[in-house]
Amino acid sequence: QVQLVESGGGLVQAGGSLRLSCAASKFIFSINVMGWYRQAPGKQRDLVASITSGGSTNYVDSVKGRFTISRDNAKNTVYLEMNSLKPEDTAVYYCNAGLRRGPWGPWEDYWGQGTQVTVSS
Repeated sequence: QVQLVESGGGLVQAGGSLRLSCAASKFIFSINVMGWYRQAPGKQRDLVASITSGGSTNYVDSVKGRFTISRDNAKNTVYLEMNSLKPEDTAVYYCNAGLRRGPWGPWEDYWGQGTQVTVSS
């Protein structure tokens, strides 16, 4: 069974930094786009940043210049470096990956379990 395991969340003061990691389990043939989403209480889950297998990135405007997404294709891992954090960045952050388990299999969408990021003012 494919799993996405996240780590790196926590409590930080405004202006601080955190680094999130998300590792996909083995027995994956290939991964296309990987991304980070976040969901604040009472709000919908929104895209924060994404990265293709070729390294092209996309960010929501509110995090541009502060967050950096990267990936290690050999390790099936995606990272989110978060700097200059603000209280409005507080949310549960979810990792997402579009992947194939085999060369002839369909593309499937997987989610991590979520990691809490809390930024205090």
